[in-house]
Amino acid sequence: MLESDIHLPALPTTVPDIVAEYEEKCEGVNGAIATFEEAFTALGSACTVQGTFVEPVGSRSYLYPDSLRANLLKSAWRTIYTRLQIDRLASADDKKKFDREMASPPPLTVDNVKATFGDYFARPRFHILRGLAEVFSQLDPAFKSHQRVAIGVKGLPKRIILRGWGEYSHGYAQDKFRDMVNALAAVRGQPLFEHDEICALAEAHEKGEDGVLKDRGLTVRKFANGNAHVFFDKWALVDINRALGEFYGDVLPDAAEKGAAPSTAIAKDLQFYWTPEPVAEALLDFGWIKSGQRVLEPSCGEGHILDILRLRGCSSLGIEYHAKRAAQAKAKGHSVAVGNFLEQPPVDEFDAVVMTPPFYGRHYAQHVRHAYKFLRPGGYLVAVLPASARYDHKELEGEWQDLPVASFRDAGTNIPTVILRMRRAA
Repeated sequence: MLESDIHLPALPTTVPDIVAEYEEKCEGVNGAIATFEEAFTALGSACTVQGTFVEPVGSRSYLYPDSLRANLLKSAWRTIYTRLQIDRLASADDKKKFDREMASPPPLTVDNVKATFGDYFARPRFHILRGLAEVFSQLDPAFKSHQRVAIGVKGLPKRIILRGWGEYSHGYAQDKFRDMVNALAAVRGQPLFEHDEICALAEAHEKGEDGVLKDRGLTVRKFANGNAHVFFDKWALVDINRALGEFYGDVLPDAAEKGAAPSTAIAKDLQFYWTPEPVAEALLDFGWIKSGQRVLEPSCGEGHILDILRLRGCSSLGIEYHAKRAAQAKAKGHSVAVGNFLEQPPVDEFDAVVMTPPFYGRHYAQHVRHAYKFLRPGGYLVAVLPASARYDHKELEGEWQDLPVASFRDAGTNIPTVILRMRRAA
């Protein structure tokens, strides 16, 4: 059973029970239509005398088995979603993704339910914290900053601005506020945002007063321009900070590196996070990497990005200090030089440089500056960097793109990340 496999809480109706009910009702659709037809005919007879026809008895729907089974499938998936309380575990983005997928859901089987929802119960804390990180990172860049989270509550904003507050029944600002309240509630174990609370906010604002959600530590002040400011009390800030700190992890001692002298020491280069495929694809797309280009990848590790470059028809060279990882990349047929990248003499002959340099502190900046020297005029460099590079350190200039929250979770870290694109002048 699904529950024993992924340790779900005991429910009045289990997932296999719901699947069995769905399958039984699928088999019975044709019979249900026939029953409806008979009932409608009987209704017509009940409204005539001696079968004398006068006018149609009400309106008659034409029922199609495939349409009814499609509706039944969506109902079953939504029932499972509700019974498993996924709305308490899933992030706001995941909930929206589920709603989109329900337009054409997959077949309903226990295995498909496990594939869809199993990870929420295998790693519930991860999903709750990811939901909070996603929502807050969309509200203010400060919440993407590992450095501000790492140094404590004082580094986080005590308020956020929601533009276009408008009406309470709908709108972007209200959706973001609801997502924020629910994310914080999931972390704290509180009930999700309720309709009564929406009404209380509206009533306060109609009186020209601040809307206060005391139990949640939130105050909403509405302004004449249609915007709203949401203020966090001390304990809300503490909970937000602790949750983000727990999620991001203590892997980037950013402040400790401030003012450190440049070095070609390789000890910190050995810190390694392989690049997941979705990140590698986003990196190459952002860098406009295309077939036929000559591409350099410093710190190539085991060759995850080199694999995709080969599929794109690029001629690639990797450089990797760690001999075992370099050997793994070579075993896949990649051209890899073994050595400390920072000690390699630059040659400006590459159309592009793609890289995921070490995330430690500010060490990445030296790698990017050195890699830039390998570009031919007009070439592009794209690098995956910690979000602190964009929002705190600001040592590098170029075009930026934020990566989704927890993009490196499969590689062992949840640190917020971004992509930098730089072009060498022609």
